[in-house]
Amino acid sequence: MLKRGEEMQRDLWTSLLLVWITCVQYSSMAPLNNQSQSLQTASAMIPRNRPSEGQRILSRAKRGWVWNQMFVLEEFSGPDPILVGRLHTDLDMGNKNIKYVLAGEGAGTIFAINERTGDIHAMKRLDREEKAEYTLTAQVIDRDTDKPLEPPSEFIIKVQDINDNPPQFIEGPYKGSVPEMSQVGTSVTRVTATDADDPVYGNSARLVYSILEGQPYFSIDQTTAIIRVALAGMDREMREEYLVVIQAKDMGGHMGGLSGTTTVTVTLTDINDNPPKFSKGSYEFTIPEDLGIGKPGGRVKANDRDIGENAKSAYSIIGGDERDVFEIVTDAQTQEGILRLKKPLDFESKKSYNLTVVATNIRADSITGGPYMDQATVKIIIEDADEPPVFTKSAYLFDVHENAAINTVIGAVAARDQDATHSQVRYFIDRHTDLERQFNINVDDGKITLAKPLDRETDMWHNITVTATEVRNHSQISRAIVAIKVLDINDNAPEFATEYEAFLCENGKPGQVIQTISAVDKDNPSQGHTFHYRLEMLNNPNFTIKNNLNNSISVLAKHDSFRRQKQETYLLPIVVTDDGEPPMSSTNTLTIRVCGCSRDACIILLLVIVVLFVTLRRHKNEPLIIKDDEDVRENIIRYDDEGGGEEDTEAFDIATLQNPDGINGYLPRKDIKPDLQFMPRQGQHSGPNGVDVDEFINVRLHEADNDPTAPPYDSIQIYGYEGRGSIAGSLSSLETASSDSDQNYDYLREWGPRFRRLGELYSVGENDKET
Repeated sequence: MLKRGEEMQRDLWTSLLLVWITCVQYSSMAPLNNQSQSLQTASAMIPRNRPSEGQRILSRAKRGWVWNQMFVLEEFSGPDPILVGRLHTDLDMGNKNIKYVLAGEGAGTIFAINERTGDIHAMKRLDREEKAEYTLTAQVIDRDTDKPLEPPSEFIIKVQDINDNPPQFIEGPYKGSVPEMSQVGTSVTRVTATDADDPVYGNSARLVYSILEGQPYFSIDQTTAIIRVALAGMDREMREEYLVVIQAKDMGGHMGGLSGTTTVTVTLTDINDNPPKFSKGSYEFTIPEDLGIGKPGGRVKANDRDIGENAKSAYSIIGGDERDVFEIVTDAQTQEGILRLKKPLDFESKKSYNLTVVATNIRADSITGGPYMDQATVKIIIEDADEPPVFTKSAYLFDVHENAAINTVIGAVAARDQDATHSQVRYFIDRHTDLERQFNINVDDGKITLAKPLDRETDMWHNITVTATEVRNHSQISRAIVAIKVLDINDNAPEFATEYEAFLCENGKPGQVIQTISAVDKDNPSQGHTFHYRLEMLNNPNFTIKNNLNNSISVLAKHDSFRRQKQETYLLPIVVTDDGEPPMSSTNTLTIRVCGCSRDACIILLLVIVVLFVTLRRHKNEPLIIKDDEDVRENIIRYDDEGGGEEDTEAFDIATLQNPDGINGYLPRKDIKPDLQFMPRQGQHSGPNGVDVDEFINVRLHEADNDPTAPPYDSIQIYGYEGRGSIAGSLSSLETASSDSDQNYDYLREWGPRFRRLGELYSVGENDKET
């Protein structure tokens, strides 16, 4: 590779040679007088003699500028201005009054014209890459008058290119990638160089690409600049990155051409061509017996030379875990296999495990035909831990009769320390579950006994918690639930389901059903209840019973000669017996009341009851209304009012008791104005020896009883009063106690005990009215 200075000197000589060749070409195309780059005009050939009249004038129009393009080499830097070309017209016969004028782009600055000869010179060094051509205007004028002799014409001066710009990689440096182990010819990337020289004229911009560094791994197409793999079997795990130097040379790559270079960093991407590999063939872990579910017991690691997804592995257990005690999961961060517990360990049943663990690549590669895998052996040794005793059952179910004697053995629980030490076990009852201490337990053998009598009708079930504790380590505690069912015995007699009271009309028919009776029993026999009924008086002359075959009976009347005046109430004892062992019975009394009823006795009776009930309610709810013809001043109404309300700030003032002499004036009431005005009361003075509080209080009580202006004030409190003159009237002809008419309620006493009580209530109301 040539040094940079030598290359620059070579490029300079090449440029001069091209300039010389161009000049030779230019000289061969035109005479030495530069007529090939002259712009000429031909004057019109016009006869000199004037034509006679009627004679047709023949003339030829003046030919305009015969223009041509002029060329000038760029980058020319000779000592004198370079001659570009010459302007000439047919009017120029050597006369000195002809003047050439140049206008347009660069006229007077870049290009100058000789006014007499028409020669055009380039005054400055030109660069085609800055401006490739110039458009100018040429004209011939009269030197003396500056009048144009011919119309102006345009022409172009083109800057002719030379190879003065090297190729450039505008987008470089480049980066590319290709999978490792790619075949020869696999495309990697493409580079692009540009040349500022004229791509049309010559070979200045014709580029050829080549590799200066990066062989034999890569190659490049000299025309398309596509970089391809040139060596098979390149392994990323051996070398991941390559630096390739690319050259672009103009002039078609020939000697004398200019060149530019760029770099391409090629990275080999990973494929899954390496299997996972355990760091060692066998592992051994020791874990405690009481390790929690889901807790890690050890870690294994399979390394993979690949990267990314190709290096990820999944772990699995393929042998040695018949009980499905362990599982292995992958740590996403470290790619380790974590052994975890799925089920509790039991040192007493199995002390070690030999597992076969496999690591398998997750991703399969289509090139290598994976996936890959590796396996290792994991030995797990279980370390014995001190565990609490284990009950033979998690829950126990016992039963006991409710009449069982104290200290009766209900049942027994059992627990065993399964550790190698086989510690003795002690039993206790959790008293939070037996607050009434109805049961006891033997601390040594776990027998549960009865401590207090049981009643099934109070509690049918008792649920207690029994604990078992190791003797040598009281912190190791286990618990079991003990459910105790209280069995029933026949210790309750049946009785009436409710307190029955029947009514019998005087004119009732024999065999009429007076009352249907059923019984209940607190006991709960397994076969259900069966009740037997009988009259305590076997040959009762008035009543009999009939079995309804559903544990109920009907009470029937034997005759129709019942008279209320003769006997108003009958008490009928009935014996109810169950079929328990032993049988239990009780005597219950049915009260039968005789009433004088017509055929529609029941309906009329109900109507009378409703009317009386409404009348009574109306009597009791009559509001306290001041009538014009009544004086209510003497009425005392108590509402537990201890004073005159919020405005009564002087009532029961303790300050007065403390200083009886302080009240000497009249204290008027603040909430209402009294009807009677009294003179101010004179304060009571005690003797000189001190205050007589007892006398003072008595005086104040006397004044309060006789002075309506003194607190506490009597007032009428009305609650729920809706106004006077209500249009609501009595529901029947019966008047309430507030009516002026007199009503006698004595006849109600003849209807029976309940109506007698109703009459008494109304009699009380009449008495209140009279009072």
